[in-house]
Order: sequence, then C-alpha cells, then structure tokens
Amino acid sequence: MGMIRDTAARLGLLTRADAAAETGEMPVAIRPPARSAVSDPLSLDAVYRAISVLQTGASQLSIDVWRGAAQLERPGWLEAPDPWRPGTVWLDETIASLALSGNAFWLVQRAPDDRGIVALTILDPADVTIQVPASQSGPNLFHVAGRTYSSRDVAHLALMRRPGRRTPYGLGPIQAARQSVEGAARLRQWADQWIDQSAAPSGALTMDEPLTAEQAADLKKQFMSSVHTGEPVVLGLGAKFSPFALSPDDMQFIETQQFNVTAIARLFGIPPRLMLAAIDGGSQTYSNQSQEDLSFVRWTLMAYLREIESAVSWLLPRGQSARFNLDAVLRADTKTRYEAHKLGIDAGFLTVHDVRAIEGLPPVEPDPVPVPTMKEPPDA
Repeated sequence: MGMIRDTAARLGLLTRADAAAETGEMPVAIRPPARSAVSDPLSLDAVYRAISVLQTGASQLSIDVWRGAAQLERPGWLEAPDPWRPGTVWLDETIASLALSGNAFWLVQRAPDDRGIVALTILDPADVTIQVPASQSGPNLFHVAGRTYSSRDVAHLALMRRPGRRTPYGLGPIQAARQSVEGAARLRQWADQWIDQSAAPSGALTMDEPLTAEQAADLKKQFMSSVHTGEPVVLGLGAKFSPFALSPDDMQFIETQQFNVTAIARLFGIPPRLMLAAIDGGSQTYSNQSQEDLSFVRWTLMAYLREIESAVSWLLPRGQSARFNLDAVLRADTKTRYEAHKLGIDAGFLTVHDVRAIEGLPPVEPDPVPVPTMKEPPDA
C-alpha cells in the first residue's frame, strides 16, 4: 500500500497531510479530476443543447416529501434552497454541475443552535477537494477555499460512482469521453481558422494569351480594386476568374458535424430528436416519440433525479424520503388519458369521481333525485 501511495503522490494524485506520514495511516486529500482541455464545453452547441434538455426536463418536476404512504408538507429549505434565488436556479445548477463535472456539492447552512437547515448553497466542483480517511472508515472531509467541512456540512452528489474510497469523485459524460468532446472542439476551431486565416488563394485569373509579370500584377490590381469597392468587374478578352472555394460537402463538414452531434447525444443519453438532430433512414411517429421520451426519463434523467432524491432524503428527518413527481413528464396526451379512463370505468375499477380526482378536477355533485308529488284523491 505504501508503494502505491508514494507513486500516486509523485503523480500529483494524492497530497500527503504530513510529510512524516511514513505509516500510511494519515488521511489523504484527493484532488478533483482534471478538467477537459476544452476551456468551456458549453461553447459546443451540442453540449449546450444536451445540458438544456436535462435542465428543462428536471425543472418541470416538483420534489415531494413522504413518510411511508403519507405525503407530508415540504420544509421551507426545500421550497427555496437558496433564499436569495428561485428554487429552479438551484435545481438547474445542480443538474449542470452533475452533467459537466460528474459531481455536485451543496453547502448545508444551519440555523444557530442547530435548529434546522436554512439554505443549500451550490459549490463549484473545481473548488472542492475531498479528504478520505486512511483507514477507509468514517466520514470524508471537504476542503473549500481554505476551509474544512465535515460530511454533515457538505452533501456530495455524483454520477457514475466507482468502487473504493480512493476514488470518491463521480465520473461525468465529459470526463468519461474527453477525446470525443475535445475532437468536436478541435474540428470547430479548425473550421474557424480555415475561414479566417486560410493561406489558400480565393481563385485564379487566367488569360488566353501569355502575360508578363507586370501585366499579371496590373490585372490583379485592377481586379482586387473592383472587388474591394463592390464595383462590377470588367475582364478583358480571354480573361477568366475561377474561384477555389471549397463547399462544406467537399470538406465533409456536414457529415462530421452530424457525427459529433450524434456522438454527444449518445454520450449524454439524449434522443437525437431532442437534440434537434436527424438520423438518416430513421422515421419518427407519435408512438416512437412517446417511447423515446419515456426511455429518456427512465434511463437518463433518473440518474440525475435519483442523486438529488437521495441527497435530500439524507437531509430530512429519519423516516422521511424525497421523491420527484414525474407526472409532468410522463403524463400522456388528453386523448390517450381519456381513453384509458373509459377503459377503467367500463371495467368497473374506476368511477367518474376517481377520474376527476386523477385529472385534478373537483367532484361533481350528484343530481338531486326528484321527489314524487302526492296526488289528491278525487272527490267522492
């Protein structure tokens, strides 16, 4: 174990708390994973769209608190985790932090005398260093801006978790596939440089007759003067201009850009339709789209929602749990819902009252039953 720790320390992965820790019993501070070489992944339109889809899907949902089968009133800090900003901002930043770095950290601020939570502040994952105990038992410590917090004060959320206490950081899509993201960024940079700084000539002026160097320079000067001023270009007999511009198809920009968008959509687990990218040979029907949306919620969005639910449940009193209400994203269209309601009523396991409650409508008062009037007997 000592050799492994020494090698990791030389590689800059571990920082010894004390240079005299020869026994390997000292806690180890593990630095955050290296960021992608792309200075800002959100500058890639496909990454921006992917994060936007995740945030939009999560922001439609509310977090409910439950104790068993009973729904409870949400605490104030869950209604507005950051008192100075809307609750949707807190949720959006948590989703973006998980998607961009694989980790999210909440600083738990409590009232004096430990009388409950008052706020959850989002921390930048790049500013957080996790210190794990040498014995691999007990809580982690978190170093943020020169201060040290316990696991009671910082909630750590992570995407793909790897086994072992020595790898406490989650692995996000961008960190897991750095080469794909950096390749897309390099392609965009190369295209920009080709357009702005390319040394290739724009075209060629040719004549049917041979020209001297002075005649060629004079023809070029006259041609460029007309181009720069926007005036019509007058060419002499036999003169011809042939542009050298390459089309996007020639440079394979379109195919490569499409491949990059599809690769990033697969990396984040988002259907290409939601990325506004078309797949050649694919056809979309209403049924296909509904199945795609359901698959996106189950196998992509739930990875983020599950971490948030788990972290919020950890902060709630014992016996309470947090769950997202998924009705907003799983709710079928009106026609489908009404057809399902009719099947339930016809089968006898639903009533009109049940259906109205499902749809959020008030119960309908039953029509009054007419009371028959007594007729007076005829006169004898």
